[in-house]
Amino acid sequence: MSNHKIKPEQIEAEKVYQEMGLTDEEFQLAKEKMNRLPNYTETGIFSVMWSEHCSYKTSKPLLRRFPTEGEHVLQGPGEGAGVVDIGDNQAVVFKIESHNSPSYVEPFEGSATGVGGILRDVFSMGAKPIAALNSLRFGNLDKKRTKWLFSEAVRGIASYGNVVEVPTVGGEVQFDESYEENPLVNAMVVGLVNHDDVQKGIAAGAGNTVIYAGGKTGRDGIHGATFSSDVVEGTKDYTSAVAIGDPYIGKRLVDACLEVIHSDALIGIQDMGAAGLTSSASEMASKAGTGMEMNLDLVPQREKNMDAYEIMLSESQERMLLVVKKGEEQEILDVFKKHDVEAVAIGKVIEEKLFRITMHGEVQAEIPVEALTDEAPVYELPAREAAYYQKFQQQEGYAPVVDDHAEMLRILLQQPTIASKEWAYSQFDSEAQGNTLVGPGSDAAIVKIAGTDKAIAMTTDCNSRYLYLDPKVGGKIAVAEASRNLVCSGATPLALTDGLNYGDPANPETFWQMEQSIEGIREACLELATPVISGNVSLYNESKGKAIMPTPIIGMVGLLQKTTYATPSTVQSSGDLVYLIGETKAEFAGSELQNVLEGSYSGKAPNIDLTIEAKRQKQILEAIHTGSIVSAHDVAEGGLAVALGETVFNEAGLGIEISLDGEATKLLFSETQSRFLISVKPEKKEEFESIVRDAQLIGRVTANGDFKVNVNDEAVIDEKVEQLNKLWKKAIPQLLKSEV
Repeated sequence: MSNHKIKPEQIEAEKVYQEMGLTDEEFQLAKEKMNRLPNYTETGIFSVMWSEHCSYKTSKPLLRRFPTEGEHVLQGPGEGAGVVDIGDNQAVVFKIESHNSPSYVEPFEGSATGVGGILRDVFSMGAKPIAALNSLRFGNLDKKRTKWLFSEAVRGIASYGNVVEVPTVGGEVQFDESYEENPLVNAMVVGLVNHDDVQKGIAAGAGNTVIYAGGKTGRDGIHGATFSSDVVEGTKDYTSAVAIGDPYIGKRLVDACLEVIHSDALIGIQDMGAAGLTSSASEMASKAGTGMEMNLDLVPQREKNMDAYEIMLSESQERMLLVVKKGEEQEILDVFKKHDVEAVAIGKVIEEKLFRITMHGEVQAEIPVEALTDEAPVYELPAREAAYYQKFQQQEGYAPVVDDHAEMLRILLQQPTIASKEWAYSQFDSEAQGNTLVGPGSDAAIVKIAGTDKAIAMTTDCNSRYLYLDPKVGGKIAVAEASRNLVCSGATPLALTDGLNYGDPANPETFWQMEQSIEGIREACLELATPVISGNVSLYNESKGKAIMPTPIIGMVGLLQKTTYATPSTVQSSGDLVYLIGETKAEFAGSELQNVLEGSYSGKAPNIDLTIEAKRQKQILEAIHTGSIVSAHDVAEGGLAVALGETVFNEAGLGIEISLDGEATKLLFSETQSRFLISVKPEKKEEFESIVRDAQLIGRVTANGDFKVNVNDEAVIDEKVEQLNKLWKKAIPQLLKSEV
């Protein structure tokens, strides 16, 4: 039986709506909104618009807690992406978004369309995409499927980004068994726009024309939004819910849309993302307080005999929806034709606040617009402090025993989370457009703003182990570390976008993790003056009853007023002085060392004092801007020993000589927060020390390529930089090649 032949009474009696993702209560609510039983297509429309992916029905109460305004914010959450002023009538537009479930089922297509989708969010705001980043999570690289997922996801990101000529300039990857069945693929794009070119997704003005532009609509990605709002597991075939991208159409679509935004005929533009034509059309009408009528016979279709349900719920890629002034359609259509992009008028804006769909001369759906958007159900879910957290809080501090510190450093440098990610980023074109000053592998990427002496720094960050141990403290650390990365690169942090990845919110302990981590992020945003301007929520990331570690990824953007502020993360010249900023305490819970020694995480997360963090960041930025600092690097996973390694891993052939006093394991491998590793020219010593108050001189850069660390005047590490660098660089390629 064809779907649209199923009668409304049958949908209710046989609870067909449940298969689409609606609960009994939600179906009754939809009935009330309609004053009648919804038909099959209408039920499908309600199910995608009321899915977590589109409505944020369980996370909305928490998201409202974020600070979203600031002196530089031009557009906060609510549009395709956020917009931040960078002076001179210019602004950066950016957002991060997840593509997790599709990337588990079809990692190549899932990650490629993740990049395509976030690109459309940014250029739909009128911005030219200037950089892409990613944040990835996979299981341990000792399983065949995990190696395949990781390799294919990286290949997918490269295949899309390289074709559309947007440089992939940065990102991060962490590996942990928590993600084995639920990899995370989060993509971020940064764009550049003039203030007066900023667009919004609105369908204003009754009688104005609705234009569909881009790829044809097929049966791929149907119910993708509801599929991404549920737990993916078992033997069920989900491939039909994964959309297929085409970067060649995507590239032409970018160029066409960036030309179209200069037309006075354009009223509003939005990409067809999750829930496709349904969400873009209804959201544009809702924002304008209007209605919309569309004739699906006019929609370009890739497959035969598609019905209204399939067309409305398809998530076929590379598609945009535009509203243009009545009578001026040809001007817009001509631009798309010039770029070889299909574009056609498919409907009009109406005064009645109705979402009306016709096909074959019949009304297929007619729903009040607000029922789909503003009036979608919102749930205040119960939260319960996690039992494991209470246990961890009562534990004594974890005290690891390390007999051979040099051997432990060698082991840590080969841990996939710490090891060089060059295998992945070497597949990306990081130089496209010719403005990349600092590409992948540094604390933050830096892209020059063409025609100016300014540059934009950007990063993605999140240590989910800390969030698992203590979601609130971990949330603070995620924001602080992203901000640290920007400051070390010479940039003033401006704002952030968040990719919030969690398990099933119906589990009170998971909801507690969400609540606590969002509170931690909120506090750090306020202290560090980095408001949240956009983001994405991905829930139900769990399988076999086990959720991923809470992973709220922070994508942050900062401004360098002068390109001379750009600061490398590696040392540059022999004779330079090496400083450690911040006291080191015995904090090993959630550390890479604990992972190596125990294979698990427990205890209290490292403490963070946001006031101290903010003060240090401010001082380091001032020292960079006065020219006192040669290189800057934050101390993160693996502690000081790993940070020292990373700071000499470049092509310069330099070495480092360090002298410390105290307990060696604590000094070398603790992951105490708010610490920085800085190199300074000897002649700038006094100037630097007068600005950065708690800097401790611990050594110097040498010319001989030796890596020497003395503790209490005894040599604990004496290695060749070249050998350590080799271990660090080869770890991931060797793991991927090894037989399972």
